[in-house]
Amino acid sequence: RSSDLAGITILPLFSQVPAMAKVGAEEIKAMDARTQDAGTEVVQAKDGKGSATLSMAYAGARLGKAVLSGLEGDSANAVECAYVAVLEDAKKIGTTLPYFTTKVKFGRDGAVEDVRSIGKLNEYEKGRLAEVEKQLQAEAQKGIEYAARL
Repeated sequence: RSSDLAGITILPLFSQVPAMAKVGAEEIKAMDARTQDAGTEVVQAKDGKGSATLSMAYAGARLGKAVLSGLEGDSANAVECAYVAVLEDAKKIGTTLPYFTTKVKFGRDGAVEDVRSIGKLNEYEKGRLAEVEKQLQAEAQKGIEYAARL
């Protein structure tokens, strides 16, 4: 594992992918760990001569396309994952945190029109979500404390 704490906060929801239905629990755990460390794996594959910026660029392009689709009124293609304030809707979304990454739908004004639930989780994913929330809460608290010292 890398020392980067972001890895543990990555939570792939394999149970929501129909093709994963027949994959065993141990293989899911291994794939979860590999997904968390994917950025580190890319850097290692590039022998330290770069980063996983293509992945970030692709995610940005998908987000931009969803926003543009919303602006055009194409609601079928206006859904993408984004880090958003869920605040009073946190329980409905499926988290205890005020900010979270989940699927959202963009509207004609380019703003988030609908924040979607993270969906049904299996027991393994529920346990991992608890780990993710604990880590994100700790990281947020560090940021709040840092900002208070400025």
